[in-house]
Amino acid sequence: MKIFIITGMPAAGKNIAAQYAHAHKYPLFSTGDFVRAEIRKRGVSGDPEMSAKISTEMRGHDGLGVTRLAVAEALKAKAEIVFLEGIRSWPEVEWIRSQTACQVVAVVAPRAIRLNRVRQRGREDDSVEHFALRDQREIEYGVAVCIALADAYVLNIGTMEDALSQLDSIVKKSS
Repeated sequence: MKIFIITGMPAAGKNIAAQYAHAHKYPLFSTGDFVRAEIRKRGVSGDPEMSAKISTEMRGHDGLGVTRLAVAEALKAKAEIVFLEGIRSWPEVEWIRSQTACQVVAVVAPRAIRLNRVRQRGREDDSVEHFALRDQREIEYGVAVCIALADAYVLNIGTMEDALSQLDSIVKKSS
């Protein structure tokens, strides 16, 4: 098994991994999905503040809580290739590497493009007003280190097809 860890700043376009995985029938697990499931389970609002609170809580004292949940599910998949989205710190990457082979792929896009995507997508846990705060929180979690130390990069500034093509090249070279 090889896990492709997809990381990046909010609205960089990490969702290309979901599209790619679906198209190629690879399992995909997202730490954000676990957080959103917990929000639904608790019956609370999924607004930016509550999402941040529950996300931080689920990360736990060592920052690995929700990652452990996602990786446990990924390992159960017993697939040759698995995608894991939402990793935000280097200790998470190191822990995953202690469990199985993996490659870190950072999806990157300029801030202005990411902000425009937030305006367009209208997710409950996103907002233009909280964009800078969310960026800062992600940086504090350690996502900048994951981006800086990634094994490969998708520069997501063009079309979806271009980003998917970049990811396809990465997967094919690494598999």
